Amino acid sequence: MESKSIRTEKKERLLSLDALRGFDMFWITGGSALFAFIGKNSGAEWLTRQMEHVDWAGFTMHDLIFPLFMFIAGAAIPYAIVSKLEKGAPKREMLFKVLKRMLLLVTLGVLYNGALKGNLTNIRFASVLGQIGLAYFFASVIVIYTSSFKSRLYWLGGILLGYSFMQLFIPVPDFGAGQLTPDGCINGYIDRLLLPGVLHGKVYDPEGLLCVVSATGITLMGSFAGHFLREQKRNDWQKVYLLAAIGAALIVLALIVSPFYPIIKKCWTSTFNLMAGGISFLLIAVFYMIIDVLKWQKWSFYFRVIGMNSIFVYLFTRFINVWGVVEYFLGWTRIISEGANQFILLIGYLAILWGLLYYMYKKEIFLRV
Repeated sequence: MESKSIRTEKKERLLSLDALRGFDMFWITGGSALFAFIGKNSGAEWLTRQMEHVDWAGFTMHDLIFPLFMFIAGAAIPYAIVSKLEKGAPKREMLFKVLKRMLLLVTLGVLYNGALKGNLTNIRFASVLGQIGLAYFFASVIVIYTSSFKSRLYWLGGILLGYSFMQLFIPVPDFGAGQLTPDGCINGYIDRLLLPGVLHGKVYDPEGLLCVVSATGITLMGSFAGHFLREQKRNDWQKVYLLAAIGAALIVLALIVSPFYPIIKKCWTSTFNLMAGGISFLLIAVFYMIIDVLKWQKWSFYFRVIGMNSIFVYLFTRFINVWGVVEYFLGWTRIISEGANQFILLIGYLAILWGLLYYMYKKEIFLRV
């Protein structure tokens, strides 16, 4: 990791990307728990359900968090990699940069899973951070070594169609082809066959080997969004309309195909990519329009503070018992009522995390991977 001032990146940095990344991280650093509590105590059960993952097939807002982060990572590729290639940076240098990032994220992911607890026979090697690192690496390699937008589009189509073919038409021993169930899908079969260690889903891993291949698709989608945002031949409003139109088209396509090829996050079906990618295109269009086009920026500061240190806060909440600190100082609120206590604790949790990130922001400490 490195500490780096934002001043060195002002020209090529979009505030909307940082705000959207922070908005995404907000939900896994306390936001989902807060809104689930609000839904449960207000009778809005639909809101509570949206703050939870579906058991298998289907889609909720909570299922969007991970792919949206990968989409945003992809949207940064034109700014982080293509811009340097245009200035004459060697492709080998860019390759080494993304390779180093991938290895670091895979390592951090294994540590996040508890590799240092001492039980070396019970390690889960697949992880959220590992999938981000691997998918970002493969998407970046495609961008680095392809010379045109059209060729990258062919790569995306090949990933989505090839992955769909594997899931629907390649038979799994004892199950046959197209069995999109935890133990019958080809993802689980490949994980059981090739992935060492413990699988999160016992017979499959939602961040398993084939899921990484599919997740490369949504990272590439993000790189297209970044390409459109960075190019000069369209004005700001044309970019907004284009991103929104692509998003709407992907969502419609996902809904049309889903009765025959379900939307399943845990085995990362191509329809899940289409749905998550479509919503991500719409979100980036809205954030870009509001923050970078209309210049309504003050409201986004809360999210930008989170987004500037997204990986740090993800790791921090894993390794540091922030909830214990909050309970120590605010546990006395139980004398008011149990409901009020829970609400205050959740607000306190969010406040402590944001206060730490704000301190880092003011000190210009931005930890990158």
